[in-house]
Amino acid sequence: MTAKNSIEIGIIVALDENNGIGHEGGLLCYLPNDLKHFKEVTSGHTVIMGRRTYESLPNGALPNRINVVITSDAADNYPGCIVVRSVEEALTHCKEGEKIFIIGGGQLYHSTFHLTSQLYLTRIHHIFTDADTFFPEIDFDEWTLTEKEIHEADNKHRYPYTFLTYRKN
Repeated sequence: MTAKNSIEIGIIVALDENNGIGHEGGLLCYLPNDLKHFKEVTSGHTVIMGRRTYESLPNGALPNRINVVITSDAADNYPGCIVVRSVEEALTHCKEGEKIFIIGGGQLYHSTFHLTSQLYLTRIHHIFTDADTFFPEIDFDEWTLTEKEIHEADNKHRYPYTFLTYRKN
Protein backbone atom coordinates (compact mmCIF):
# COMPACT_ATOMS: atom_id res chain seq x y z
CA MET A 1 0.00 0.00 0.00
CA THR A 2 1.38 3.41 -0.97
CA ALA A 3 -0.04 6.90 -0.86
CA LYS A 4 -0.47 8.98 -3.98
CA ASN A 5 2.76 10.92 -4.41
CA SER A 6 1.15 14.36 -4.12
CA ILE A 7 -1.00 13.58 -1.08
CA GLU A 8 0.54 14.52 2.26
CA ILE A 9 -0.55 12.24 5.09
CA GLY A 10 -0.34 13.39 8.66
CA ILE A 11 -1.26 11.64 11.88
CA ILE A 12 -2.73 13.65 14.73
CA VAL A 13 -2.97 12.10 18.18
CA ALA A 14 -2.82 12.82 21.91
CA LEU A 15 -0.69 10.30 23.77
CA ASP A 16 0.69 9.83 27.24
CA GLU A 17 4.30 9.17 28.22
CA ASN A 18 3.83 5.44 27.45
CA ASN A 19 2.16 6.07 24.06
CA GLY A 20 -1.26 5.35 25.55
CA ILE A 21 -4.01 6.96 23.47
CA GLY A 22 -7.29 5.60 24.80
CA HIS A 23 -9.30 3.81 27.42
CA GLU A 24 -12.50 1.85 26.70
CA GLY A 25 -13.09 3.64 23.39
CA GLY A 26 -12.55 7.15 24.71
CA LEU A 27 -9.79 9.67 25.21
CA LEU A 28 -7.47 9.35 28.20
CA CYS A 29 -8.42 12.77 29.55
CA TYR A 30 -10.13 16.01 28.64
CA LEU A 31 -7.74 18.73 27.38
CA PRO A 32 -9.79 21.60 25.90
CA ASN A 33 -6.73 23.17 24.26
CA ASP A 34 -5.91 19.88 22.57
CA LEU A 35 -9.41 19.75 21.08
CA LYS A 36 -8.98 23.35 19.86
CA HIS A 37 -5.55 22.48 18.42
CA PHE A 38 -7.03 19.41 16.68
CA LYS A 39 -9.74 21.58 15.10
CA GLU A 40 -7.24 24.24 13.96
CA VAL A 41 -4.88 21.70 12.40
CA THR A 42 -7.50 19.53 10.64
CA SER A 43 -10.15 22.09 9.56
CA GLY A 44 -10.46 22.35 5.81
CA HIS A 45 -8.80 18.99 5.25
CA THR A 46 -9.82 15.36 4.90
CA VAL A 47 -9.84 13.25 8.07
CA ILE A 48 -9.71 9.46 7.90
CA MET A 49 -10.89 7.42 10.87
CA GLY A 50 -11.98 3.98 11.88
CA ARG A 51 -15.53 3.07 12.84
CA ARG A 52 -14.94 3.20 16.59
CA THR A 53 -13.36 6.65 16.34
CA TYR A 54 -16.40 7.88 14.42
CA GLU A 55 -18.70 6.38 17.05
CA SER A 56 -16.76 8.20 19.79
CA LEU A 57 -17.42 11.62 18.22
CA PRO A 58 -20.12 13.37 20.25
CA ASN A 59 -21.82 15.01 17.24
CA GLY A 60 -21.01 12.68 14.35
CA ALA A 61 -19.11 13.96 11.31
CA LEU A 62 -16.65 16.74 12.04
CA PRO A 63 -17.66 20.08 10.50
CA ASN A 64 -15.51 21.84 7.87
CA ARG A 65 -13.70 18.60 7.00
CA ILE A 66 -14.24 15.76 4.58
CA ASN A 67 -14.88 12.78 6.87
CA VAL A 68 -13.87 9.32 5.68
CA VAL A 69 -14.77 6.29 7.82
CA ILE A 70 -13.14 2.91 7.27
CA THR A 71 -15.40 0.02 8.28
CA SER A 72 -15.97 -3.57 7.23
CA ASP A 73 -19.70 -3.46 7.99
CA ALA A 74 -21.64 -2.52 4.85
CA ALA A 75 -24.80 -1.94 6.89
CA ASP A 76 -23.28 0.86 8.97
CA ASN A 77 -24.63 4.37 8.39
CA TYR A 78 -22.41 7.41 8.88
CA PRO A 79 -24.24 10.65 7.99
CA GLY A 80 -21.97 13.27 6.44
CA CYS A 81 -19.17 10.77 5.80
CA ILE A 82 -17.65 8.88 2.93
CA VAL A 83 -17.68 5.20 3.92
CA VAL A 84 -14.94 2.92 2.61
CA ARG A 85 -13.67 -0.59 3.35
CA SER A 86 -9.88 -0.01 3.36
CA VAL A 87 -7.10 2.55 3.62
CA GLU A 88 -6.42 2.06 -0.09
CA GLU A 89 -10.05 2.92 -0.91
CA ALA A 90 -9.93 5.92 1.45
CA LEU A 91 -6.92 7.32 -0.40
CA THR A 92 -8.76 7.08 -3.74
CA HIS A 93 -11.15 9.74 -2.40
CA CYS A 94 -8.30 12.19 -1.77
CA LYS A 95 -7.41 14.84 -4.31
CA GLU A 96 -3.98 15.50 -5.79
CA GLY A 97 -2.05 17.95 -3.62
CA GLU A 98 -4.35 17.38 -0.65
CA LYS A 99 -3.26 17.13 2.97
CA ILE A 100 -5.11 14.45 4.91
CA PHE A 101 -5.09 13.44 8.55
CA ILE A 102 -5.37 10.02 10.14
CA ILE A 103 -7.30 10.68 13.37
CA GLY A 104 -7.60 7.19 14.88
CA GLY A 105 -8.03 4.75 16.25
CA GLY A 106 -5.21 2.54 17.31
CA GLN A 107 -5.51 -0.06 14.52
CA LEU A 108 -5.60 2.66 11.86
CA TYR A 109 -2.54 4.41 13.33
CA HIS A 110 -0.62 1.13 13.23
CA SER A 111 -1.65 0.29 9.65
CA THR A 112 -0.91 3.77 8.22
CA PHE A 113 2.15 4.84 10.19
CA HIS A 114 4.50 3.89 7.34
CA LEU A 115 2.57 6.19 4.94
CA THR A 116 2.87 9.24 7.15
CA SER A 117 5.08 12.23 6.43
CA GLN A 118 4.05 14.34 9.45
CA LEU A 119 3.16 13.67 13.07
CA TYR A 120 1.10 16.10 15.15
CA LEU A 121 1.48 14.86 18.70
CA THR A 122 0.01 16.15 21.89
CA ARG A 123 2.29 14.58 24.48
CA ILE A 124 0.44 14.42 27.79
CA HIS A 125 3.04 14.46 30.57
CA HIS A 126 1.41 11.72 32.60
CA ILE A 127 1.10 7.92 32.49
CA PHE A 128 -2.46 6.61 32.45
CA THR A 129 -2.27 3.14 33.97
CA ASP A 130 -5.72 2.26 32.61
CA ALA A 131 -4.81 2.99 28.96
CA ASP A 132 -5.82 0.05 26.77
CA THR A 133 -5.02 1.45 23.31
CA PHE A 134 -1.52 2.48 22.28
CA PHE A 135 0.21 4.40 19.50
CA PRO A 136 3.06 2.67 17.62
CA GLU A 137 6.60 3.14 18.90
CA ILE A 138 8.27 6.11 17.20
CA ASP A 139 11.92 5.97 16.10
CA PHE A 140 12.70 9.65 16.54
CA ASP A 141 15.91 9.24 14.48
CA GLU A 142 13.56 9.06 11.46
CA TRP A 143 11.79 12.33 12.30
CA THR A 144 12.74 16.01 12.63
CA LEU A 145 11.00 18.17 15.22
CA THR A 146 9.63 21.28 13.47
CA GLU A 147 7.39 22.79 16.17
CA LYS A 148 7.14 22.56 19.94
CA GLU A 149 4.70 24.34 22.26
CA ILE A 150 4.83 23.56 25.98
CA HIS A 151 1.78 23.98 28.25
CA GLU A 152 1.62 23.65 32.02
CA ALA A 153 -1.32 22.19 33.90
CA ASP A 154 -3.94 24.80 34.81
CA ASN A 155 -7.53 25.05 36.04
CA LYS A 156 -8.84 23.61 32.72
CA HIS A 157 -6.02 21.13 32.07
CA ARG A 158 -5.23 18.64 34.82
CA TYR A 159 -1.97 17.53 33.19
CA PRO A 160 0.87 19.41 31.51
CA TYR A 161 1.18 18.71 27.78
CA THR A 162 3.24 19.66 24.75
CA PHE A 163 2.20 20.12 21.11
CA LEU A 164 4.91 18.57 18.91
CA THR A 165 5.07 18.52 15.11
CA TYR A 166 7.50 16.21 13.33
CA ARG A 167 8.36 15.78 9.65
CA LYS A 168 9.74 12.48 8.37
CA ASN A 169 13.41 12.68 7.33
